[in-house]
Amino acid sequence: MVQSVFAVGATLGEGPVWIGDALWFVDIKAHRLYRFDPATGTAQHWTAPDQIGWVLPTESGDLLAGVKTGLHRFDPATGAFTLFHDPEPHHPDNRLNDATTDSRGRVWFGTMDDNEAGETGRLHRLADGTTQDSGLPPVAITNGPAVSADATTLYHTDTLGKRIWRVPINDDGTLGTPAVHVEIEDGAGHPDGCVIDSENCLWTGLWGGWRVRRYDPAGAAISEVRFPVSNITKIAFGGADLRTAYATTARKGIDPAALADQPEAGNVFAFDPGVAGLPVTPAKL
Repeated sequence: MVQSVFAVGATLGEGPVWIGDALWFVDIKAHRLYRFDPATGTAQHWTAPDQIGWVLPTESGDLLAGVKTGLHRFDPATGAFTLFHDPEPHHPDNRLNDATTDSRGRVWFGTMDDNEAGETGRLHRLADGTTQDSGLPPVAITNGPAVSADATTLYHTDTLGKRIWRVPINDDGTLGTPAVHVEIEDGAGHPDGCVIDSENCLWTGLWGGWRVRRYDPAGAAISEVRFPVSNITKIAFGGADLRTAYATTARKGIDPAALADQPEAGNVFAFDPGVAGLPVTPAKL
């Protein structure tokens, strides 16, 4: 059963990730970073210097944040964001949108056209303090990226194209030939953020689809969870055993009449996924 656990009403809730004993997520359009403690139902928030797409833990104990102006180090104790690297100074209209680490501590992150139209979004890899373009074709909105537990397969989402690609990862971090892993059918929404569980299955939020879906390693849909809101952006596995799924959602693009029928839009939800997730590997910077 899906339940709203944090009534935040985010305009564009995104980037959920379980770090320590709490769920971290963002409201991109509000420039806000949240830390939600499910045990107490309380939350803290910080204001980012611009639109913020995600945070990930680092080996040094702080957080790496994807902000429109570039990669930042974030110190929760002081609330300070410090610019680390701008991967796309030649694309000022792009913003950072979604990210993940793999089991080797490499960071895979995507950019997108902030106007959601031009195909300027790229997928990048950050390893050993250096960023590199992945070489995948540009799209308007990159999403996902998720990586298999053995760090040999990358899943890359083209949201507007309604496809999730499966791409081999070579030992040196370069990528092989992409293949379509999932194609979302008409009427089911658009694929948003995705994550891999402990059985190597992929879960994706469906923007405008009122659900999240689970796909097996061959790309076949095997289950889905329905929501009382339309825009499901991404899930994260959390709790002491990583067996609770937390989902971020969004109010963006829903007109006032439609919002009256989904008053919980933008909240954080939780449900029992029936499977454990994978622990998040801290980024090696």
